[in-house]
Amino acid sequence: MPQQSRYTNDQFEALMNDVILTLEKNEADRDLSLMVLGNVITHILNTQVAPENRETMADQFANVLKKSVQGK
Repeated sequence: MPQQSRYTNDQFEALMNDVILTLEKNEADRDLSLMVLGNVITHILNTQVAPENRETMADQFANVLKKSVQGK
């Protein structure tokens, strides 16, 4: 069963496009882009997730990322 998101496709696409355009505007190459996005994820986990849940959420995020690049 597909997971239902609380966000609309329009909300998701608009924010994703803003992030991509910002990286492109700053001519960020792959390494810089990944470093910045990794630090953004770390910031979100450290500021919006309870300390006792951070490692679990980071693991879940990493697993979803791995599946997405494997096409699963």
